[in-house]
Amino acid sequence: MSLFNLRLSEVHNRLHHRDLSVAELVEASLARIGETDGDIGAFLTLDEAGARAQAKALDDAAGPERGLLFGLPAGIKDNIVTEGLRTTCASQFLSNYDPIYDATVVQKLKDAQSVTVGKLNMDEFAMGGSNENSSFHVTRNPWDKDRVPGGSSGGSAASVAAGQVYFSLGSDTGGSIRQPAAYCGIVGLKPTYGLVSRYGLVAFASSLDQIGPLTKNVEDAAYVLQAIAGHDPRDTTSANVSIPDYASALTGDAKGLKIGVPKEYLGEGIDPQVKARVMEALRVFESMGAVWEEISLPHTDYAIATYYLLASSEASSNLARFDGVRYGVRADNPDNLLELYKRSRSEGFGPEVKRRIMLGTYALSSGYYDAYYKKAQQVRTLIKRDFDQAFEKYDLIIGPTAPTTAFRIGEQVGDPLTMYLNDICTIPVSLAGVPAISVPCGLADGLPVGLQIIGKPFDESTVLRAAHAYEGQTEHHQLRPALT
Repeated sequence: MSLFNLRLSEVHNRLHHRDLSVAELVEASLARIGETDGDIGAFLTLDEAGARAQAKALDDAAGPERGLLFGLPAGIKDNIVTEGLRTTCASQFLSNYDPIYDATVVQKLKDAQSVTVGKLNMDEFAMGGSNENSSFHVTRNPWDKDRVPGGSSGGSAASVAAGQVYFSLGSDTGGSIRQPAAYCGIVGLKPTYGLVSRYGLVAFASSLDQIGPLTKNVEDAAYVLQAIAGHDPRDTTSANVSIPDYASALTGDAKGLKIGVPKEYLGEGIDPQVKARVMEALRVFESMGAVWEEISLPHTDYAIATYYLLASSEASSNLARFDGVRYGVRADNPDNLLELYKRSRSEGFGPEVKRRIMLGTYALSSGYYDAYYKKAQQVRTLIKRDFDQAFEKYDLIIGPTAPTTAFRIGEQVGDPLTMYLNDICTIPVSLAGVPAISVPCGLADGLPVGLQIIGKPFDESTVLRAAHAYEGQTEHHQLRPALT
């Protein structure tokens, strides 16, 4: 674990000066996975041969060009396609799918010369908040193996928290990077919608999905974001904006920042200990010269219903491509084409995916479109307007990432509505399309609590600046689970 407690910049220095080889680093990662993943279950596909081959090639390469991600073992969420490396979305439907191309973010990591060691477990097609919806196995929280790691990027968070990889990539639709980061005591960044290419991300809800990094600290998150951000002509929703030097924002200074704290994020349903950790964090910002005051985001109460109507509607459309004809698993010996569709989808999709397809199809159906989907789009505009108005006065909005700490495995799996409410603090941010980061802000009954720092569109620099300054005044990010 000692190597994996170092910052990316510290490992980079060792690699750059050849005090450490990439092969040694990769072997340490594979050894750690071997020691811990039997209990954690973070990985779905481990590419040991490929990782060792990448390591050898990097060690053998001549030249001084070694970026900050050079040689670092990384894990990729299993809904981000990787050429020749199985990508299942944790679904039986894609249990035999080996992509023939790389997602843009994967290619960018290759360009940065990091090493992909494998694909990480998730809720099937990114639909869930606990990782219990994977059709292969449940991932466990390294802090308490009887608890969930969060979802849908639960494997991505657990692998970083367990010290298996230096960083991982996840995807966030309604909180699926930030919530598992909070549950696992690490840093998770959801960039502004459009900042990071979605090309090669298997779509759940196209107007919400966004890829981002999960890391041990804020500095590492800045470096990984630097590598994966940028315009991509292959993604029609990719924003053509200039990419700043995110590391230059890590000044350790929060003086003068104006922070809004939504009363809706600290009201009913928020665990008292979670609220206490957030209030302690706000006092830290005060001590650094920032100012904060309570604000209101009045349409927050409508966010859950709005999100699940919109996301399910988009999922219904996106998942129509899985028909058992072009790729993925197909039913054996169907009598006709219609039976092929029915049986392939019935056998391939799990219960949560079916639930959301049915909800979305209903919301888009004739006679209900205006009452549900159109109305949800209108409310989404109001939610975004709440954020726009708040950011006219404040630099940042801060609150808890999740209303509670990680819950026990099996505790909510039979109650999808309660499960959905775990995303009450993250979903409004996704609907607004603005950036947010979750950073550790302490423990409650021995489990990590996440602080969510929300910024203006494409102002990741200020989000990272504030998170880094807070991190510099605390030691919460240095806490590690007591894995044997």
